[in-house]
Amino acid sequence: MLRAALHSAVGLCLVVTLVHVAVVFLAVAPSNALSRRYSQQINAWEYPLFEQNWRLFAPNPDSFNRRILARTAHSDSDGSMRVSPWVDLTAVDRAAVTHHVFPSHTAQNLLRRAWSSYVDTHGADDTARSERAAMMQTYLSNIAADRVTDHDKNRRFGFIQLRVVTRPVAAPGATGGNRPSTPVENRLLPWWKVTPHGK
Repeated sequence: MLRAALHSAVGLCLVVTLVHVAVVFLAVAPSNALSRRYSQQINAWEYPLFEQNWRLFAPNPDSFNRRILARTAHSDSDGSMRVSPWVDLTAVDRAAVTHHVFPSHTAQNLLRRAWSSYVDTHGADDTARSERAAMMQTYLSNIAADRVTDHDKNRRFGFIQLRVVTRPVAAPGATGGNRPSTPVENRLLPWWKVTPHGK
C-alpha cells in the first residue's frame, strides 16, 4: 500500500511538472491557435508567480530608486478611524537581505516586481481596467498587508494605503555629498480594503 501511494505521488508530480512545462512553453512561444484558444487558462496559471521575461539576457536596470511606504487604518467601536504612521516597506526588505550570505530572492524582488506590474497595468490613474489589473492591485495590497502584519503583529487594520517615492539614481562620481536627490514622483495611492490583520 505504501509503495502504491509512493508511485501515485511520483506520478502526480510528473504530470504536474509536464503540465507546467507545457503551459510555460505556450506562454513564451509565438502566438498560435492553441495559445490563443487557451489564453485565459494560460494566464491564470502563469501570472503572477510564473511570469516569464527575457530581462536575464537583456537587462534593463532601473534608473530610479523607489521607496514603497504603507500605512493602515481601522475603525474604532465609536466609528472613528485610526490611521497608523507610515512603514517603509522597502527599508524592511533591504534590512532582510543586508549582511546575509544567501539573501532571499523573494525579499529582494517581490514588492518591487509587484509595483512594476501594478504600474504596467494601471498607468498613472490607479484605475483597474482589466481583470489582470484588478489581480495586480489585489496582489500588491496583499503583499503590503502581509509585510505590515509581519512588522507589527499587534496592529489591527481593515484598510491599507501605499505611497511610492521615486528618486533618480545618481550618476557615478556625481557631486552633492549625502544629500538626497529631489523626488521625481511622490505617488499616493487610494485606500484599499483588506481583511483583518491583512490575512
